[in-house]
Amino acid sequence: MAKVRVFTAEHHNPWFNLATEEWLFDSFNEADHLLFLWRNSPCVVIGRFQNPWSECNLETMEKDGVLLARRQSGGGAVYHDLGNTNFTFMSKKELYDPKQNFAIITEALKEFGITALYSGRNDIIVDDKKVSGSAFRVTTKKAFHHGTLLIDAKLGSIMNYLTPDKEKLISKGVRSVASRVANLTQFNPTLNHENLSKALIETFFKTYKERCSIEDLTIERLSKESSLYETYKLYSDWQWRFGRTPNFSHLIANRFEWGRIELNLGVHSSIIKEVEIFSDALSVELINYLKDSLKNQKYDIKNLKHALLEGSSDKESTFKNQLNDVVSLIEKEFV
Repeated sequence: MAKVRVFTAEHHNPWFNLATEEWLFDSFNEADHLLFLWRNSPCVVIGRFQNPWSECNLETMEKDGVLLARRQSGGGAVYHDLGNTNFTFMSKKELYDPKQNFAIITEALKEFGITALYSGRNDIIVDDKKVSGSAFRVTTKKAFHHGTLLIDAKLGSIMNYLTPDKEKLISKGVRSVASRVANLTQFNPTLNHENLSKALIETFFKTYKERCSIEDLTIERLSKESSLYETYKLYSDWQWRFGRTPNFSHLIANRFEWGRIELNLGVHSSIIKEVEIFSDALSVELINYLKDSLKNQKYDIKNLKHALLEGSSDKESTFKNQLNDVVSLIEKEFV
């Protein structure tokens, strides 16, 4: 019989949950199949190769206290809150079978009278509406399949936080595909995180004809794992969440009373490495100042404002007014 392990998490910090997932993947080599069920407080989780500036409304997220997380697996951007249950199936590579994992989920949903289907885009759909999305990671010895189950998530928040502007950024990153989504409570109002988790665990046991105790990953237990804390620091670090963004260019243009200006910023690992400026403005000093101030800056609006304004205190009023126009223009691009 296959050896199984089942874990649940009491914490809801997305960086900590991703670190816990990574720790489980690295630590539990003896299990043939492992199931981890968890939830996140409001956050947007992007794929490993995605560009947060093209996928997310970062200003609104910061204002609302919604965290940004980047996972190790590929795929698109997703919104999480406590109305969303996350699952992770882990297995030895030779036993890895995503279709079996999808079958566990669809069988569990039958307990609630819901007929769900696996779609070719690695989604689970009910009545042509997406209720679950998945992503995957495979290494030389192990693999995992993780994903979301929309139970009673605030679907309106998806539009608030995942609002990419298709014309603003030209990126080599993977873009998310907009999908029609629905909560599972739309099909059965009695469904919740607790009873769905129970159904998933029971179906997992029946599938592999083996049972085990359910291990709750408490903060007290996990705080003793030094490797997990190091991984948490990685996932919460700006360099991982933003700095790992694929190279992209950002075109910013506008016509002011004093002339037209076009900024073309080449961003590498979230640092502005190339600055090209085209303008019919008379002030050569302003154009040179912008080039010098923007180059090698972190691609972050607070940082860019500081870099542009800190050296302008001794400039004449006309220069300052034109510079403020450009700063306001850049600010609008980050909204």
